[in-house]
Amino acid sequence: MSRKSARNRPTPESRAPQNENPSKASGLSRRAIGIGVVAALLVVLVAGYLLFKAEGTPSAETGDGGNSAALASEHSPALGNPNAKVHIVEFLDPACETCAQFFPLVKRWMADNPDKIRLSVRHVAFHDGSEYVVRALEASRKQDKYWQTLEALLMSQAQWAPDHTAQPDLVLQAISGVGLNVEQLRVDMNAPDVTQRMEQDRSDAMTLKVTATPEYFVNGRPLPSFGEQQLYSLILEELQRAY
Repeated sequence: MSRKSARNRPTPESRAPQNENPSKASGLSRRAIGIGVVAALLVVLVAGYLLFKAEGTPSAETGDGGNSAALASEHSPALGNPNAKVHIVEFLDPACETCAQFFPLVKRWMADNPDKIRLSVRHVAFHDGSEYVVRALEASRKQDKYWQTLEALLMSQAQWAPDHTAQPDLVLQAISGVGLNVEQLRVDMNAPDVTQRMEQDRSDAMTLKVTATPEYFVNGRPLPSFGEQQLYSLILEELQRAY
Protein backbone atom coordinates (compact mmCIF):
# COMPACT_ATOMS: atom_id res chain seq x y z
CA MET A 1 0.00 0.00 0.00
CA SER A 2 1.33 3.42 -0.88
CA ARG A 3 1.78 6.10 1.74
CA LYS A 4 -0.94 8.17 0.15
CA SER A 5 -3.52 5.41 0.50
CA ALA A 6 -2.37 4.74 4.04
CA ARG A 7 -2.87 8.38 5.02
CA ASN A 8 -6.37 8.39 3.54
CA ARG A 9 -7.47 5.20 5.29
CA PRO A 10 -10.18 6.10 7.88
CA THR A 11 -9.37 5.63 11.56
CA PRO A 12 -11.90 4.01 13.98
CA GLU A 13 -12.81 7.48 15.27
CA SER A 14 -13.66 8.81 11.80
CA ARG A 15 -15.87 5.90 10.66
CA ALA A 16 -19.56 6.66 10.23
CA PRO A 17 -21.95 5.49 12.97
CA GLN A 18 -24.42 2.69 12.28
CA ASN A 19 -27.30 5.16 11.62
CA GLU A 20 -25.32 7.01 8.91
CA ASN A 21 -27.30 8.73 6.11
CA PRO A 22 -28.32 6.02 3.55
CA SER A 23 -27.58 8.30 0.58
CA LYS A 24 -24.06 8.83 1.84
CA ALA A 25 -23.58 5.08 2.25
CA SER A 26 -24.86 4.55 -1.28
CA GLY A 27 -22.34 7.09 -2.56
CA LEU A 28 -19.55 5.24 -0.83
CA SER A 29 -20.69 1.97 -2.41
CA ARG A 30 -20.71 3.51 -5.88
CA ARG A 31 -17.24 4.87 -5.25
CA ALA A 32 -16.01 1.41 -4.20
CA ILE A 33 -17.49 -0.13 -7.37
CA GLY A 34 -15.81 2.53 -9.50
CA ILE A 35 -12.46 1.84 -7.87
CA GLY A 36 -12.93 -1.87 -8.51
CA VAL A 37 -13.67 -1.30 -12.18
CA VAL A 38 -10.60 0.89 -12.60
CA ALA A 39 -8.43 -1.71 -10.86
CA ALA A 40 -9.75 -4.45 -13.15
CA LEU A 41 -9.00 -2.35 -16.22
CA LEU A 42 -5.47 -1.74 -14.99
CA VAL A 43 -4.94 -5.48 -14.57
CA VAL A 44 -6.11 -6.11 -18.15
CA LEU A 45 -3.88 -3.37 -19.54
CA VAL A 46 -0.82 -4.60 -17.65
CA ALA A 47 -1.42 -8.20 -18.77
CA GLY A 48 -1.77 -7.08 -22.38
CA TYR A 49 1.45 -5.07 -22.21
CA LEU A 50 3.39 -7.99 -20.75
CA LEU A 51 2.06 -10.33 -23.44
CA PHE A 52 2.99 -7.87 -26.18
CA LYS A 53 6.47 -7.42 -24.74
CA ALA A 54 7.01 -11.16 -24.50
CA GLU A 55 5.96 -11.70 -28.11
CA GLY A 56 8.21 -8.92 -29.39
CA THR A 57 11.31 -9.94 -27.45
CA PRO A 58 13.83 -12.34 -29.00
CA SER A 59 13.50 -15.72 -27.31
CA ALA A 60 16.43 -17.62 -25.89
CA GLU A 61 15.90 -20.32 -28.51
CA THR A 62 15.53 -18.24 -31.67
CA GLY A 63 16.86 -14.81 -30.75
CA ASP A 64 15.55 -13.45 -34.04
CA GLY A 65 13.16 -10.81 -32.73
CA GLY A 66 10.26 -12.30 -34.67
CA ASN A 67 12.16 -12.65 -37.95
CA SER A 68 12.09 -16.45 -38.13
CA ALA A 69 10.19 -16.30 -41.42
CA ALA A 70 13.04 -14.34 -43.00
CA LEU A 71 15.57 -16.86 -41.68
CA ALA A 72 13.62 -19.86 -42.92
CA SER A 73 15.73 -21.37 -45.68
CA GLU A 74 13.94 -24.45 -46.96
CA HIS A 75 14.81 -23.38 -50.50
CA SER A 76 18.49 -22.89 -49.69
CA PRO A 77 21.32 -25.39 -50.13
CA ALA A 78 22.08 -27.11 -46.84
CA LEU A 79 25.09 -29.04 -45.61
CA GLY A 80 25.15 -31.46 -42.69
CA ASN A 81 22.65 -33.56 -40.78
CA PRO A 82 19.12 -32.22 -41.49
CA ASN A 83 18.16 -33.17 -37.92
CA ALA A 84 21.08 -31.32 -36.32
CA LYS A 85 19.97 -29.16 -33.38
CA VAL A 86 22.36 -26.32 -34.24
CA HIS A 87 21.49 -24.54 -37.46
CA ILE A 88 23.79 -21.92 -38.98
CA VAL A 89 22.31 -19.66 -41.64
CA GLU A 90 24.96 -17.77 -43.60
CA PHE A 91 24.37 -14.87 -45.95
CA LEU A 92 27.21 -15.17 -48.44
CA ASP A 93 28.58 -13.24 -51.41
CA PRO A 94 30.84 -15.51 -53.50
CA ALA A 95 33.09 -12.52 -54.34
CA CYS A 96 33.56 -11.69 -50.65
CA GLU A 97 37.11 -12.42 -49.47
CA THR A 98 36.04 -12.88 -45.86
CA CYS A 99 33.40 -15.40 -46.94
CA ALA A 100 36.15 -17.42 -48.59
CA GLN A 101 38.23 -17.28 -45.39
CA PHE A 102 35.39 -18.28 -43.05
CA PHE A 103 33.91 -21.14 -45.07
CA PRO A 104 36.69 -23.65 -44.22
CA LEU A 105 36.42 -22.67 -40.55
CA VAL A 106 32.71 -23.46 -40.43
CA LYS A 107 33.30 -26.77 -42.21
CA ARG A 108 36.00 -27.67 -39.69
CA TRP A 109 33.73 -26.90 -36.73
CA MET A 110 31.05 -29.04 -38.33
CA ALA A 111 33.54 -31.90 -38.71
CA ASP A 112 34.56 -31.51 -35.07
CA ASN A 113 30.90 -31.92 -34.06
CA PRO A 114 29.57 -34.59 -36.42
CA ASP A 115 25.82 -34.59 -37.06
CA LYS A 116 25.25 -31.75 -34.60
CA ILE A 117 25.53 -28.72 -36.91
CA ARG A 118 23.71 -27.88 -40.13
CA LEU A 119 24.65 -25.05 -42.48
CA SER A 120 22.28 -23.25 -44.87
CA VAL A 121 23.58 -20.68 -47.36
CA ARG A 122 21.68 -17.62 -48.55
CA HIS A 123 23.08 -15.50 -51.38
CA VAL A 124 23.47 -11.71 -51.50
CA ALA A 125 25.33 -10.01 -54.34
CA PHE A 126 26.93 -6.98 -52.71
CA HIS A 127 30.09 -6.93 -54.86
CA ASP A 128 30.22 -5.76 -58.46
CA GLY A 129 29.50 -8.62 -60.84
CA SER A 130 28.43 -11.00 -58.08
CA GLU A 131 24.92 -11.49 -59.42
CA TYR A 132 26.33 -13.48 -62.35
CA VAL A 133 28.24 -15.73 -59.93
CA VAL A 134 25.20 -16.25 -57.72
CA ARG A 135 23.21 -17.27 -60.79
CA ALA A 136 25.90 -19.79 -61.66
CA LEU A 137 25.78 -21.17 -58.12
CA GLU A 138 22.01 -21.44 -58.12
CA ALA A 139 22.03 -23.06 -61.55
CA SER A 140 24.63 -25.62 -60.46
CA ARG A 141 22.07 -27.00 -58.02
CA LYS A 142 20.10 -28.36 -60.96
CA GLN A 143 23.07 -30.63 -61.68
CA ASP A 144 23.62 -31.51 -58.00
CA LYS A 145 26.97 -29.72 -58.07
CA TYR A 146 26.33 -26.79 -55.76
CA TRP A 147 28.85 -27.48 -53.00
CA GLN A 148 31.58 -28.48 -55.45
CA THR A 149 30.93 -25.29 -57.42
CA LEU A 150 30.92 -23.11 -54.31
CA GLU A 151 34.22 -24.52 -53.04
CA ALA A 152 35.85 -24.19 -56.46
CA LEU A 153 34.75 -20.54 -56.65
CA LEU A 154 35.93 -19.69 -53.14
CA MET A 155 39.29 -21.37 -53.64
CA SER A 156 39.93 -19.56 -56.92
CA GLN A 157 38.31 -16.27 -55.92
CA ALA A 158 41.50 -14.23 -56.42
CA GLN A 159 41.62 -15.26 -60.08
CA TRP A 160 38.04 -14.42 -61.10
CA ALA A 161 37.35 -11.55 -58.63
CA PRO A 162 40.41 -9.28 -58.56
CA ASP A 163 39.83 -6.28 -56.28
CA HIS A 164 36.56 -7.93 -55.14
CA THR A 165 34.99 -7.36 -58.55
CA ALA A 166 33.69 -10.49 -60.26
CA GLN A 167 34.72 -11.03 -63.87
CA PRO A 168 31.97 -13.12 -65.51
CA ASP A 169 34.21 -14.31 -68.35
CA LEU A 170 36.56 -15.88 -65.78
CA VAL A 171 33.90 -17.50 -63.57
CA LEU A 172 33.16 -20.41 -65.89
CA GLN A 173 36.88 -21.08 -66.22
CA ALA A 174 37.16 -21.29 -62.44
CA ILE A 175 34.52 -24.03 -62.24
CA SER A 176 35.56 -25.94 -65.35
CA GLY A 177 36.88 -28.85 -63.27
CA VAL A 178 33.67 -29.43 -61.33
CA GLY A 179 32.10 -31.57 -64.07
CA LEU A 180 29.23 -29.24 -64.98
CA ASN A 181 27.44 -29.22 -68.30
CA VAL A 182 28.37 -25.61 -69.06
CA GLU A 183 25.85 -25.12 -71.86
CA GLN A 184 23.02 -26.33 -69.63
CA LEU A 185 24.34 -24.16 -66.83
CA ARG A 186 24.11 -21.06 -69.03
CA VAL A 187 20.48 -21.85 -69.79
CA ASP A 188 19.58 -22.59 -66.17
CA MET A 189 21.16 -19.37 -64.91
CA ASN A 190 18.15 -17.48 -66.31
CA ALA A 191 15.51 -19.94 -65.11
CA PRO A 192 12.54 -18.40 -63.24
CA ASP A 193 13.15 -20.46 -60.09
CA VAL A 194 16.76 -19.25 -59.96
CA THR A 195 15.60 -15.64 -60.15
CA GLN A 196 12.90 -16.29 -57.55
CA ARG A 197 15.37 -17.74 -55.03
CA MET A 198 17.76 -14.84 -55.55
CA GLU A 199 14.98 -12.32 -54.98
CA GLN A 200 13.85 -14.16 -51.85
CA ASP A 201 17.36 -14.15 -50.41
CA ARG A 202 17.74 -10.45 -51.20
CA SER A 203 14.39 -9.62 -49.60
CA ASP A 204 15.13 -11.64 -46.45
CA ALA A 205 18.56 -10.03 -46.16
CA MET A 206 16.89 -6.61 -46.16
CA THR A 207 14.37 -7.74 -43.53
CA LEU A 208 17.19 -8.96 -41.30
CA LYS A 209 19.24 -5.80 -41.96
CA VAL A 210 22.12 -7.74 -43.48
CA THR A 211 24.45 -5.09 -44.89
CA ALA A 212 27.72 -7.02 -45.20
CA THR A 213 28.94 -10.55 -45.77
CA PRO A 214 29.44 -13.01 -44.34
CA GLU A 215 26.56 -12.62 -41.90
CA TYR A 216 25.71 -15.51 -39.61
CA PHE A 217 22.71 -16.51 -37.53
CA VAL A 218 23.07 -19.49 -35.18
CA ASN A 219 19.70 -20.95 -34.20
CA GLY A 220 18.30 -17.56 -35.10
CA ARG A 221 20.79 -15.62 -32.98
CA PRO A 222 22.91 -12.98 -34.73
CA LEU A 223 26.54 -12.36 -33.86
CA PRO A 224 26.96 -9.75 -31.09
CA SER A 225 29.86 -8.41 -33.18
CA PHE A 226 31.67 -9.85 -36.16
CA GLY A 227 34.70 -12.07 -35.71
CA GLU A 228 35.94 -15.65 -35.77
CA GLN A 229 35.93 -16.00 -31.99
CA GLN A 230 32.47 -14.45 -31.70
CA LEU A 231 31.06 -16.93 -34.19
CA TYR A 232 32.77 -19.90 -32.57
CA SER A 233 31.56 -18.86 -29.11
CA LEU A 234 27.99 -18.54 -30.34
CA ILE A 235 28.14 -21.99 -31.93
CA LEU A 236 29.52 -23.47 -28.70
CA GLU A 237 26.75 -21.85 -26.66
CA GLU A 238 24.10 -23.39 -28.90
CA LEU A 239 25.84 -26.78 -28.87
CA GLN A 240 25.87 -26.77 -25.07
CA ARG A 241 22.25 -25.66 -24.96
CA ALA A 242 21.12 -28.33 -27.41
CA TYR A 243 23.31 -31.27 -26.38
